[in-house]
Amino acid sequence: MALKIGVLGSGKGSNFVAIADAIAAGQIPAEVVLVLSDVPDAGILAQAIQRRIPARYVEPGKFKTRFEPHVEERVAAALRDAGVELVVLAGFMRMLRAPLLDAFPRRVINIHPSLLPKHRGLAAWKQALDAGDAVSGCTVHFVDSGMDTGEIIAQAEVPVLPGDTPETLHARIQVAEHRLYPEVVARFARGEIG
Repeated sequence: MALKIGVLGSGKGSNFVAIADAIAAGQIPAEVVLVLSDVPDAGILAQAIQRRIPARYVEPGKFKTRFEPHVEERVAAALRDAGVELVVLAGFMRMLRAPLLDAFPRRVINIHPSLLPKHRGLAAWKQALDAGDAVSGCTVHFVDSGMDTGEIIAQAEVPVLPGDTPETLHARIQVAEHRLYPEVVARFARGEIG
């Protein structure tokens, strides 16, 4: 039986595409049943529609870094109504709270472009360069109510090269993300994590 996945995203959706392509290739026994975005013209919505996956914009409300509580409750209800078993954050730029996290305990995951616990928050690749790190990478973790503080599931290292710019390091980290995230989702689908 295929694992039913719901995706929340705010951007172009490259991690969503990596997961959807792995599902289409038969590498993950799963199905993306719903994609939601807090940005009306986010590329992730177009990517989902192109793949005939139900997708819609959710008006986030007045807060910039999180949903209003009643909106988050509606998001949780939409995911439940779609039969979602695993919530995957793919470039989602809002923190989540109790309504959604309580509805999906240990079933909400995120990928972050650093080797957590180092460099939480925005532009982690720039933080790594500014800190003089020799190695950066990406982390898949369970989502809790903090910023990139949930339990770590898996990590992939990416070396910081001489002459790296924020753009070049970020591009290499994204390559690692597009490998790691589908691998972790596949482990959920096979019942190895949960």
